[in-house]
Amino acid sequence: MATMVDVARRAGVSVATVSHVLNETRPVRPDTRKSVLDAIDELGYTHNTLARSLVTARTRSIGLAVSAISNPYFTEILQGVEAGALEAGYSLLIADPHDDPAHERKVVQLLHERRVDGMIVAPSAEPAELVEYVTKREVPTVFLDRLVGDAHDQVCAENTAPVRQLVEHLADLGHTRIGLIAGLPGLSTTTERVAGYREGLRSRGLPFAPELLAGGNSEAEGAEDATRHLLAAPEPPTAVITANNAMTIGALKALGELGLRVPGDIALACFDDFSWADLFSPRLTVISQPSREIGAAAVQLLLDRLETPARPPRTIRLPCTFIHRTSCGCGE
Repeated sequence: MATMVDVARRAGVSVATVSHVLNETRPVRPDTRKSVLDAIDELGYTHNTLARSLVTARTRSIGLAVSAISNPYFTEILQGVEAGALEAGYSLLIADPHDDPAHERKVVQLLHERRVDGMIVAPSAEPAELVEYVTKREVPTVFLDRLVGDAHDQVCAENTAPVRQLVEHLADLGHTRIGLIAGLPGLSTTTERVAGYREGLRSRGLPFAPELLAGGNSEAEGAEDATRHLLAAPEPPTAVITANNAMTIGALKALGELGLRVPGDIALACFDDFSWADLFSPRLTVISQPSREIGAAAVQLLLDRLETPARPPRTIRLPCTFIHRTSCGCGE
């Protein structure tokens, strides 16, 4: 196996110069750098990052803790995180907290024990133990998708205004009974999307009817039950908004089993786009979140924190996009 000494001999430079090229610890002339990289390629040399971490106290790794990695939304966030981390020369350690506060705390501790340089976490609905752990131990951490207060770096999409836009659009189509299938209680995304729902009703002079707000717990099965509950009301909604993509699937399943056509019998609009939303019949009208951009922004926030540990925490909110298709009742 080739060593750093072998690389130095082949390139005709000192071992220190090879180290500077590999670790980017000092500027190296372009022609010298090319000689070193050519020698590395010819010899098949592999840099010992573990040995480097013992010297620098950095592992060049990031811990990522997000639930439901199979969810297309979080999958796209993961792609954004991975791309940003790779570009910056970091590897990822990934764990799924399952939206369980106790498991979340264990997962974060395990990542910390693996000596990651920092973490990116999508917190659960009860993140108190998690926040206490990273705060007490001064673990550089960025929270994504769900907010935990302004004392930490965090990044998410806008939630309130986009849901308001969906309500106003449905109201402008003539709907006065608009239902919302909301997410897991306690999540900032749920709170903000419910607030957007109520704002939309107020802006169009429609009363808030408690029986038209149902909880789907951010999952397909919960949304199935919520859809049946909404439609069992004495005055059922003529339009429904689902607050995430998993709940959209559950709502569609329940509507199909009830024999209701979208949008002929009931209009549907959704928060979250996904790759096959344009393939449904009807095509789904949605709010699209900038998933990959959220992941990339989280990495940049974390790198900024590692570079300047004492800087004030920042919250970044990214705008969403209204994608107008046909499930709301509009024509092509």
